[in-house]
Amino acid sequence: MLRGSFAAMAPGRSHSNFIRRFARAQRGAMAVEFAIVAFPFLLLLFGIVELALVFIVSMTLETATGDAARMIRTGEFQSGGSTSKTDFQTLVCSKMSWLSTGCAGKLTVDVKTFAIDDFTAMSTSGTQNPLTFNPAVTCFSPGGPTDVVLVRTYFEWPLFTPLLNHALVNMGNGKRLVTAVAAFRNEPYNSTAPVGAGC
Repeated sequence: MLRGSFAAMAPGRSHSNFIRRFARAQRGAMAVEFAIVAFPFLLLLFGIVELALVFIVSMTLETATGDAARMIRTGEFQSGGSTSKTDFQTLVCSKMSWLSTGCAGKLTVDVKTFAIDDFTAMSTSGTQNPLTFNPAVTCFSPGGPTDVVLVRTYFEWPLFTPLLNHALVNMGNGKRLVTAVAAFRNEPYNSTAPVGAGC
């Protein structure tokens, strides 16, 4: 009878022994812990890189826009042989350094002139909504001497971090529309009359 009682208890005892051995086991613990931590760690790492790239793209575009706009302000662009919208886009792209490759397909320029001292109209001329962005409705009027000019550039930047896309995407299709602006009055580089409001 006693032997039968121990036999009946054996399966329960072996089960509890297995649980204790499993709880004490250390083999493979590091691999399991790394698997748990790896995904959020890599997501954070890629997120930092993504944010840094967006910031660098923004700074690069802002610098290129300012340098190209300076050529409009001094009349160097208007006085040159190439004065079209495509020429100005090429000029901005040439100053985009590491982003110059494939720049023409991602960059849109929008240049408007305003009536003399009409800064109110300039202040109400907002940027396009990234979700409904349409390059076809942009303008190009670099103006003449003493004209008030507003230069906007738009650059489409693709994002690669999956979950961060929802925070940074502003135009759909996994892209962020980065913008830069330069506002100024053209210098009196010659005796030509101002163009005034254009576009």
